[in-house]
Amino acid sequence: MEHPPLAKRLKRFLRYLLIRSVLLCLQPLPLGWARALGFRLGGLAYTLAGGERRKALKSLTVAFPEKSDAERQALGRASFRHLGAAALEVACTGALDRGLEELVAWPDADRAVLDAALAKGKGVVFITGHVGNWELLARRVARAGYPSQSIAKETTDPRLTVLVERFRARGGVRSIWRGQDGAARAMLRALRAGEILGLLIDQDTKVQSLFVRFFGELAATPRAPADLAVRTGAAVVTGFCHRVEGGGYRLSMEEVPVPVSEDREVAALELTQALSARIEAAIRRTPEQWVWMHQRWKTRPPVAPQPVLAEAAHATAR
Repeated sequence: MEHPPLAKRLKRFLRYLLIRSVLLCLQPLPLGWARALGFRLGGLAYTLAGGERRKALKSLTVAFPEKSDAERQALGRASFRHLGAAALEVACTGALDRGLEELVAWPDADRAVLDAALAKGKGVVFITGHVGNWELLARRVARAGYPSQSIAKETTDPRLTVLVERFRARGGVRSIWRGQDGAARAMLRALRAGEILGLLIDQDTKVQSLFVRFFGELAATPRAPADLAVRTGAAVVTGFCHRVEGGGYRLSMEEVPVPVSEDREVAALELTQALSARIEAAIRRTPEQWVWMHQRWKTRPPVAPQPVLAEAAHATAR
């Protein structure tokens, strides 16, 4: 097994120490203080991190061509501020867990959506995106007693991966690390056991993907959730945790029908498009609460896509 160069290992170690130190300092803070500090740090990051700011503005230009430069700049700054506040809120684990139910509202109607999906007995493929506070979404559901596992990508530093895993485990969320041996079998076991399997599909990552419309442009979108649902008959639910006025959050959920088709490829494409459309709608409700610095349209579709996929993509985008 090859080890990274000494300089890279030292950089990762120092980054780990910095993150651990920051977390230790933040844990005793009240949520309101952490939120205010994160809001300010996010605004500072927008000013200083020129590369990330330019990526955000480029993405906002693709998504909102009708907006002025000033409007997109305001959205970009607000996005950095929101993400800073959300990150520091999550770091205050003590205050977070003591007041989680009060911080994150879960209306009865939205809880009923998840209950009805689970009652079908084949598990739930739960889809969300990097909108609002996805960590609080998983934590709120798990701490309410719903058996939950989330699919996640390991960090480049195993020590940070352990930190993330411990944080989620304290909230009742178990992690399946994408790419590890047995990950696919673990996903199937979770659904067969009638559990909730959470996945985020709003980023361009190095996984098997389908090209579907996202803000009017074709975007490479992970296909695993649709394949799992089509293969197993699991229910599919989308859910989001949006920040609302006053500093708290609100969960919203919707069951998405799984297409019925003899062609699993067409069904997977149609479902992936439907899920992408729900995520786009959630972002449009609160565009300042998405990760615009992510290069969502980086991977381009092949010049000559398969005819069936191309036809289905056109049909589902209409």
